[in-house]
Amino acid sequence: MPLNRRPLLIVAAASTVALTATACGSAASESAASAEAAAESGRTQVLASFYPLQFVAEQVGGDHVDVSNLTPPAAEPHDLELSPAQVRTVGDADLVVYLSGFQAAVDEAIDARDATALDAADYVHLEAGPNGADAHDAESGAESEDAHDHDAESESEDDHADDHDHAADEGTDDGHDHGIYDPHFWLDPQRLADLVPAVEEQLAEIDPEHADDFSANAAALTDELATLDEEYATALEPCAGAALVTSHEAFGYLAERYDLDQVGIAGVDPENEPAPARLREIREIVESEGVTTIFTETLTSPKVAETFAKDVGVDTAVLDPIEGLTDENSDYLGIMRSNLTVLEDGLTCS
Repeated sequence: MPLNRRPLLIVAAASTVALTATACGSAASESAASAEAAAESGRTQVLASFYPLQFVAEQVGGDHVDVSNLTPPAAEPHDLELSPAQVRTVGDADLVVYLSGFQAAVDEAIDARDATALDAADYVHLEAGPNGADAHDAESGAESEDAHDHDAESESEDDHADDHDHAADEGTDDGHDHGIYDPHFWLDPQRLADLVPAVEEQLAEIDPEHADDFSANAAALTDELATLDEEYATALEPCAGAALVTSHEAFGYLAERYDLDQVGIAGVDPENEPAPARLREIREIVESEGVTTIFTETLTSPKVAETFAKDVGVDTAVLDPIEGLTDENSDYLGIMRSNLTVLEDGLTCS
């Protein structure tokens, strides 16, 4: 994106913004107040810019950290605006975990406050959206699996900067334009696991007294993510090659990991209206491959997908892209397992 979006950044309509502005402003104030109160606890203060990053920080930090989320619950992270109080907390935090270009307001606050920040894009390989060129691989010629290695031996900071420069030459601002890169890396458990050692290292530098605890927590989280990956691989093995028809292309990393063929009605940006030719193409796929379900999403209007599904005579089901936490009684692992159940029920598998 700059994984930042043009006029929408991956989901939400202007009417929704108007209806929720007051609520989001209140939530932002509460978030800032919570972060300021937590600073008095004596624990390491971490700010996450949206939920999957919050999950990793909480799991690795355990009882030794207070983690606040800049994005209010059930809000669209792409459209985030920060209050002055939240901007102050960005500068006051011991660590900010974010994804550069994904939320412009966060990028600006980090620069303005010279915050100590961990950019997930430095540790997780971001690939092209279905309609973009992968600037990382185009530049280096490396296989995508090799690009998962982001330690000092496999990729230097200069190499990472070169990737950003190359993408900028392709018409982006900073190498993470939504038109080229798909930001939803956390929907592949192994890509999310790539972030874990970096968070552990940063927390250990800030609080060396508890480095052993951070190491143990990181190992436990890595194991949990590996178990989740195995569950997906086993459950979806009979579905290899199946068409995953989605309201927009948020599930590319998941599809790649588990050998599915993502077919997005809207593209990476869900506000892009599909052309009639695209709808005809998807209809042909649905009919030729015996697709029975079109997957819509939480936080995104299902209207276009539901209308199309009704038109072609198939069902709809809801997947959660986990950009925000919509159920306070669940977490990343629980939502991913719920998504797996939905996929098993809805995909056309052998």
